[in-house]
Amino acid sequence: MKTMLRSAAVAALISMSALAPAAAQDWPSRTVTVIVPVPAGVTSDIVARVVFEQVGKQVGQTFIVENRPGAGGSIGGNTVAKATPDGHTILVWGSIAAANALYTKLPYDTLNDFTPVAVFGQTPLVVVTGAGRYKTLAELVAAAKAKPGALNYSTVGVGSAAHFGAEQLAVSAGISAQHVPFKGGEWLTEVMAGRLDFAVPPVASAIGLLRDGKLTPLAISSATRSPSLPNVPTMVEAGFKADAVYPFYTAAYLPAKTPHAIAEKLYAEITKALALPSVQERLTTVGVDPMPMTMAEFGEFFKKDVANNLELVKAAKIPTQ
Repeated sequence: MKTMLRSAAVAALISMSALAPAAAQDWPSRTVTVIVPVPAGVTSDIVARVVFEQVGKQVGQTFIVENRPGAGGSIGGNTVAKATPDGHTILVWGSIAAANALYTKLPYDTLNDFTPVAVFGQTPLVVVTGAGRYKTLAELVAAAKAKPGALNYSTVGVGSAAHFGAEQLAVSAGISAQHVPFKGGEWLTEVMAGRLDFAVPPVASAIGLLRDGKLTPLAISSATRSPSLPNVPTMVEAGFKADAVYPFYTAAYLPAKTPHAIAEKLYAEITKALALPSVQERLTTVGVDPMPMTMAEFGEFFKKDVANNLELVKAAKIPTQ
């Protein structure tokens, strides 16, 4: 009897291992839904549409991008976490680690309910101020130290990349500043007008105002200079520690139980799309720089990023929700 049971178990395992490659070979077998838990026009949304338009051409299937914002991104995130793990529902998000640190009662487990697949690219943050207000990042920090808590910075909301990027700078530089969140586009026009002191937006959000000279860039929050703003120094070049850099990247995730072979095929198709000059040009135009990683490397990076965001919330004393 035991021999029969053991034989049945082995046969089941062999059958399952055979199904995984077959499932990957057939993927995608129908329209793929790409969930973006932020409004249309935000960096993650733009990147998802550019990349999956090309991936759709490569695999001969339709990829529909659906914006499902709300509850700090957890509505869209939960949709993917609970989706059938067959590769036909994909999450594209740039603030999943920040949301994990900020919200204490998420309907999903960030580390265990998703499979990190591929990074589309990094969108560096840029410290900006009104034209002529400060000439360097050192001047801004010196002003903040001279009057602790007197300076203020604007963002598009609590938990946004601009929020965490500003707090990362503050913690590293040893300064404090007041957070002024907005719900609309006026968050940068207020800085431009000089009514607010600074902001740390993604390059994609500020590139037009920077090119028009309406905002002054002080430093890029990235390890190397951005092709979008090659004349702007990095945080380190501006005299600050590497830990002043807040990494803001957009990536694709699948439900955790998706067969590894499908995840690998999705990774391969995304990587193929990102290698095309036409895709690279479109991403560079909106301030997204290459951030090449293998799927395994991204998995380890993601774990560290989740931990780092938790540490930042604690160090900056950002209220959790």
